[in-house]
Amino acid sequence: MYLGYFSLREAPFSITPDTDFFYPHAGAQASLNMLLVALRNGEGFLKVVGELGCGKTVLCRQLLKTLQGECVTAYIPNPDMGPDDLLLALADELGVALVHPVQRHAVMNGIGACLVQHARQGRRVVVCIDEAQAIPLRTVESLRLLSNLETEKRKLLQIVLLGQPELDAKLARPEIRQLLQRITFSEYLGPMALERVPVYIHHRLATASLDAAAPAAQLFSAPASMAIARASAGVPRLINVLAHKCLMLVYGEGGDCVDVAHVRLAVADTAGLRGSAFVGPRAWARGVARWVRSRHAKGDML
Repeated sequence: MYLGYFSLREAPFSITPDTDFFYPHAGAQASLNMLLVALRNGEGFLKVVGELGCGKTVLCRQLLKTLQGECVTAYIPNPDMGPDDLLLALADELGVALVHPVQRHAVMNGIGACLVQHARQGRRVVVCIDEAQAIPLRTVESLRLLSNLETEKRKLLQIVLLGQPELDAKLARPEIRQLLQRITFSEYLGPMALERVPVYIHHRLATASLDAAAPAAQLFSAPASMAIARASAGVPRLINVLAHKCLMLVYGEGGDCVDVAHVRLAVADTAGLRGSAFVGPRAWARGVARWVRSRHAKGDML
């Protein structure tokens, strides 16, 4: 919509988890460092708990990207499945050939043989389970059994759990305490510090800019960037949503810079923000109306 207008090659504030836009703020870098060090040290079970919208999925994908060529990796994005289905999903990720009709012990044997083969060839196997808070209790036992696959010297499978805070509550349940005891390292991923938000916005604009030597760094005034920081409380997903709406408004007005007034309109249109009472929805409607009239006047129908 506004890419050409702002000299951008792609949308800078998409909420799709794209590792090209990964920004290593303090919490994200600490989590990534912990995972890399622990995995390279041979630890079997690791955990990252993060708040909603704080970048767990892009962290997971950045981890997998970093491990390319170093490990065999598997990724399970939605573990809300039964015990047998989880094993089948892992077997599929690892390329384990199964003979139908498939039986549980055959799947476990196939996974075990695959892991042994990788170990003999000096390859470590890492499986990342995203949205791990959704794992049903009956499926947790399958994870524990997988963690039992080891030689006298090393784990055959390293498992990384990434989930929302509900994951900690689930792991604290008495019936699955055996799994909790196997988690050797864990990290918390929260919102970024508010003073890092302007740098984050600049980073995404520079990454998406057509001209890397002259990125569209001045699209957000300093007060606007800090207004986004305060309204979003440093949550990356909310920063992206607000910044995208601001660019839409500036584009519609034919302007060249986001100011605090644009942020106020964007906040008013975004449910769940503490600053959504900053201005009323009528103000947002007026802003959008100006935008539509401007595009019509220029003959640029959206």
